[in-house]
Amino acid sequence: MSETAHIRNFCIIAHIDHGKSTLADRLIQKAKLVDDRNFQNQILDNMDIERERGITIKSQAVTIPYTAKDGKEYELNFVDTPGHVDFTYEVSRAISSCEGALLLVDATQGVQAQTLSNMYLALEHNLEIIPVINKIDMAAADVASTKHQIEHDLGLDAEHALLVSAKQGIGIDELFEAIVERIPAPQGRSDSPLQALIFDCHYDPYRGVIVHLRVFEGRIKPGMKIRFMNNNAEYEVETVGVFKLALVEQPELTAGSVGYMIAGIKTVSDVRVGDTVTDAEHPCDKPLPGFKEVKPVVFSSIYPVDSNDYEELKDSLEKLKLNDASLVYEKDSSAALGFGFRCGFLGLLHLEVVQERLEREFDQSIIFTAPSVKYKIQLRNGEEIYVDNPTEYPDEGKIESAEEPYIRASIITPTNYLGAIMSLCTEKRGVQTNMTYLDEKRVELIYEMPLAEVLFDFYDKLKSISRGYASFDYDITGYKPTELVKLDILLNGKVVDALSQLVYKGNAYERARTICERLRDEIPRQQFKIPIQGAIGSQIIARETVNALRKDVLAKCYGGDITRKRKLLEKQKEGKKRMKMVGDVELPQNAFLAVLKSKDE
Repeated sequence: MSETAHIRNFCIIAHIDHGKSTLADRLIQKAKLVDDRNFQNQILDNMDIERERGITIKSQAVTIPYTAKDGKEYELNFVDTPGHVDFTYEVSRAISSCEGALLLVDATQGVQAQTLSNMYLALEHNLEIIPVINKIDMAAADVASTKHQIEHDLGLDAEHALLVSAKQGIGIDELFEAIVERIPAPQGRSDSPLQALIFDCHYDPYRGVIVHLRVFEGRIKPGMKIRFMNNNAEYEVETVGVFKLALVEQPELTAGSVGYMIAGIKTVSDVRVGDTVTDAEHPCDKPLPGFKEVKPVVFSSIYPVDSNDYEELKDSLEKLKLNDASLVYEKDSSAALGFGFRCGFLGLLHLEVVQERLEREFDQSIIFTAPSVKYKIQLRNGEEIYVDNPTEYPDEGKIESAEEPYIRASIITPTNYLGAIMSLCTEKRGVQTNMTYLDEKRVELIYEMPLAEVLFDFYDKLKSISRGYASFDYDITGYKPTELVKLDILLNGKVVDALSQLVYKGNAYERARTICERLRDEIPRQQFKIPIQGAIGSQIIARETVNALRKDVLAKCYGGDITRKRKLLEKQKEGKKRMKMVGDVELPQNAFLAVLKSKDE
């Protein structure tokens, strides 16, 4: 028997809400890693935001000891993965540290868009896929139809699909046995030079960077000198261990194991997710293939509310990037908000999550500007530039043409909601390229549509139209010509650069009107009138006014001639004029947030 024969590394992949975290709970409960008294649902979801929203954001690894029916002891390392389209990058990282995958399909919903895309990810990494049909205890469960979909849509053998109910704990024993029997043991030898892949990290204020790694070759133990192959930084290992909900120390980690390493790393930038760790004295020949560089699709600027907190915000972003490798940021500045950072995100949900994590975990008070996508601008002098920040948008006279990113959107929906979904896609400038009836009840729609239209509220609207049954997945296809304009917002005649947006010309009027109305409700009244204007270049296309607070100057005027009253009012008018010239409008934080909301909120 080889030295890795007792190890199985697998992950759980599925569409959002198909029951991955609940199944993870049952596996942990069965293995008695935690007693019933301390058990709580979504046990692997450590962040408050995950529990509140009921979604998984971070992939979490855990090692489960298991004794099979034949009496052999096994070490099962498994990773729970997110299901939302914004966190596909997390899924790809989890998959690269495994040999097999449990593909979970909801018996009430069948195969959905993310089920397909996650399966393709697993096939790219040559994983052994075990189809698992979940929620068989529910009244709406249709196992026969789900099996047909697994065969027809996914091309997998449904005969060997396992039937489970993660909530009730049905079929969990059979699932454990299938993992042991069907997922191959990892390859690798403990006597080879060390070769380990970093698939995640997190920062501990007392111990420095805690590196999550999968050992492919060799072994790693305390006292050993290791090297990061990306930047040749060297450290001495203090402790190694495995994840059993808490960090459990081990004497060493050998080939095939998944665990963590602490080496007193205080320089956060030394550690990169996707890097290879090797022995400094006996290095391996070449690094492992890392993860493909993540390409952000949504851009927004972050500013501290108090400009003195800039350095703190910088440290917080650095530590957050350890744990969220898909976050991209660079320095930025604004006339209205001072110094901050321009950040790239994988989608609007990812932006919201980063915002909440900065506020909760790092105690930061921050302001976000309106999200934007990356546009391609062709200048008249033949130069081609990419712009994601409205402040960098060139003058209209210099621009030859503009292009915006397009996506190929795949929507799987029950046929009852077909009409409403098609009109939603058309409203968002989508062009239908394909429509396939998967069976008599489900249809797959393929649309080409601009990414900018999908950003704000498309996913929410799709879910509400289809009562949660439609599923959505997309990938970016490239750039197409568009009519782009820069929408400026003026307060009291001055442009507020933090509120500027790049929008499609056809939506500019509607967007400007919405922003002006929102700001009118948010800006507190002052001693003078405040005009709020939306403008394209020098042309004003929308306007609202915040009326002045009026002091009653006639209060002391008992009786007397009308001219006296008029004189006092004229004097007040003059004073307000002067005030308007020197008066600067204070923008509350809520005003920036109001601009970000979709039209219907």
